Formats: sequence, C-alpha cells, structure tokens
Amino acid sequence: MEKTHDQSKLNIAIPYVRRTVNIRKVKLPQITAESIGLGVLLALIGGYLDAYTYVSRDGVFATSQTGNLVLLGVVTAQGHWAQGLKHIPPIFAFVIGVVVAEGLKHPNITRTFPFPARTVLLLESIVLLFVGTWPAEIPNTVVTLTIAFVSSVQISSFRTLVRWPYNSAMVTGNLRSAAEAAYTAIILHDRQGMLKFIDFSIIILAFLGGAFIGSLFTLHFGTKAIWFASAILLCTMLILNTNPKTLLNKS
Repeated sequence: MEKTHDQSKLNIAIPYVRRTVNIRKVKLPQITAESIGLGVLLALIGGYLDAYTYVSRDGVFATSQTGNLVLLGVVTAQGHWAQGLKHIPPIFAFVIGVVVAEGLKHPNITRTFPFPARTVLLLESIVLLFVGTWPAEIPNTVVTLTIAFVSSVQISSFRTLVRWPYNSAMVTGNLRSAAEAAYTAIILHDRQGMLKFIDFSIIILAFLGGAFIGSLFTLHFGTKAIWFASAILLCTMLILNTNPKTLLNKS
C-alpha cells in the first residue's frame, strides 16, 4: 500500500518537474547574431583587445582606427615620422579584414561554411590563441596588424544589434545612437527609444569593462593575457544560435 502511495506521488511529481524545466528552457535568452548578449560579449572583446595592444604593444590600437589616425597625425605633426609609421599597418590590415568579411558572403563560401557567424568567431579565437604564444620579442607591428585584421572581420560581420546598426568594437557611433535614443525616449516619450538607449548603454559599458579588464590582465599576465579574449570568443561560438540565412547580409 505504501509503495502504491509513493508511486502515485512520483507520477504526479515527474510531469511537474518536466513542466518546470520546459518553462525555464523557454525563458532562457538565446544568443543569436543580433542579440544583446552577443553584442555585450563582442564589445567586451573589442575594448579588451584595444587595451591589450595599447598597453603591451607600444601604444597602438588594434580595433580603433580612428585612434590610430589621430595618433598618426599628432606624431607626424611633431616631426616623429618613424613613430608615426607604426600606426599605418593596422589601418591596412583593417581594410583587408573588411574585404575578407565581404568575401564570406559569397555563395561559394557559404556552401562550404554554412554558419558564417561561427566561422568568424572560430577564426578570431584561433588567431588570438596563436598570438598569445608569440614571445615578447615579436615586432609590435606584426601583433597589432594580426589583431587588427581579425577585429575588422568581426566588426564587419556583426553589424546589427537587435534591429539597429551598431559597431561591436568601437564606441563613437554607439554613443551617438545612445544619445539619439535618449532624446526620443525623454523628449518624445518613445518606448522604443528607451529600449534602444538601454541596449546601447549596455554595449558601451561592456566596451569600457573590456578595456578595464584588458589593461589589468595585460599588466599582470603580459602577452599571454590575450588568451582570455580567445577563450571568450570560443565559448561564444559554442553557444551561438545561428542561421545560415541570417547574418552577414542583414546590415
């Protein structure tokens, strides 16, 4: 009799547990190519890589080509031509990265690599992993050029946040979008503007957090600090829910 009672309890409990698990599964946010979750991770990586190269590689930015152009103008105006030249290779590497990202959209490429979002993240993760194995004696130009290239592929590949255009590794455009959204939210009482302002504010803070963490880790671990960024990208690739019919053509 007692066994029957216990079995009855079990029969009631199992469906309840299944329903609870299913509800929780539905509530878990999916990481997609346009989701705020992916945007946060990529912005964190963007800030991290800029801090890494600036701290460990002679004050050169890997992702922020605006910064490199400004520094190029400043140092050449001061007559330091040789110092200014080190800011030029990352700019060219960035351009090449854009070309590669565009090439990933080609039908022949998508047939071979049907999930371009994961391909980009895997490529970037592997490259950063190898960069971390290079000794400190490797010329700074080689390192910043390599990082600028993979960062450019990332920036050119992920250009939509929810449904708004954004930059995954630079702040200026995102700051403008956040300020514009704040105006429409506060002055025009637009609910969508408030949502946009919150999303872009989160992205900006993630970039700042990445720069902060990148600086601390680089000062502590040296050139191997880049492995942290590689690990984040690899984890992101593994949890990314992607669709071959979306991404890289939605910007």
